[in-house]
Amino acid sequence: MHLKKLSLVNFKNYSQAELDCCPDINCFTGNNGEGKTNLLDAIHYLCFTKSFFNPLDTQNIRHDEPFFVIQGTFELKGEEEEVYCGQKRGHKKQFKRNKKEYGHLADHIGLLPCVMVSPGDSELVYEGSEERRKFIDSIISQLDKEYLEDLIAYNRALMQRNALLRHFAESGSFDSQNLGLWDEQLSALGTRLYARRKEFIAHFIQLFRKHFRSLSGGREEVDIAYESQLHHGELLLQLQAAQRKDRALEYTTVGIHKDDLEFTIGDKPIKKFGSQGQQKSLLVALRLAQFDIVKSAKGFDPILLLDDISDKLDESRLRRLMEMVGSHHFGQIFITDTSRQRIQGLLKGIEAEIKFFNVAGGHVEAQ
Repeated sequence: MHLKKLSLVNFKNYSQAELDCCPDINCFTGNNGEGKTNLLDAIHYLCFTKSFFNPLDTQNIRHDEPFFVIQGTFELKGEEEEVYCGQKRGHKKQFKRNKKEYGHLADHIGLLPCVMVSPGDSELVYEGSEERRKFIDSIISQLDKEYLEDLIAYNRALMQRNALLRHFAESGSFDSQNLGLWDEQLSALGTRLYARRKEFIAHFIQLFRKHFRSLSGGREEVDIAYESQLHHGELLLQLQAAQRKDRALEYTTVGIHKDDLEFTIGDKPIKKFGSQGQQKSLLVALRLAQFDIVKSAKGFDPILLLDDISDKLDESRLRRLMEMVGSHHFGQIFITDTSRQRIQGLLKGIEAEIKFFNVAGGHVEAQ
């Protein structure tokens, strides 16, 4: 699978842009703030129906314009796929495949997979557990519709149980039978989600370690520990045991919504003991492992988006990364960087078609 053509109208800082992409490596170079990342985000829109960076669609419309349009022509399994995304102010977003509008945007997810490596991935190290749960949930949900349905149902039941706990506190009443119904739902759904996460992470860790070793030249060892309260017993029994505490705090204190991942280097938390280069290598390895998981499930290469790739990586790690992604294992790649000369040097000797685009002031031109 690869993107052949990309067209933008009034998207972020672009009034209009059209580009023909090569099937191997496409490099967007230019100064900061010129619109390189916006091109990657447009590709992400076409693959996932939404921005990687800003969930409010209307905020991605160019200043003072009434709408934006993103269109792309993909080649998928020997067939062309035309994808259209349009957003007018005050209207519902339109998303079409081959001129036919989707009834549900979720029906598009998984058709055109892509993986984004972004400086914003640092949130996986520095922010709270929710970011790390979102990371694994987003990957599994793309590949397992039942998991996504269970996750939606679990979050809905969790909201209802929390609302009931607040009602008990406000009214001074208590209904153990009513609370028990939500306990049973959370237990059944949470137990299934936990089993799937545990299975997924066991496989994911192996791919993650392999990519990190390649990036670091085998000098460092990293690991991921899956932390879950369900390691310590049945969820239903834990919910029942925490009932008094939950009533006092007015929210549910146990369940898979408390799961977390701990990233370590040399058996120590990478957040505290890892250098910026080590942390960046870990984040890139996470995304490359995600790529492998999706590729294995789909049977073809996702598109790989590498945003500001030289950020926090020294030259040796950068060169190893370019050698890795320059292999045919990774399919079509889009790279952004401020220096064309640096990227040319890093890609020297790689046997792939490479196309450069200069980006300046919301204009993009093939070089």
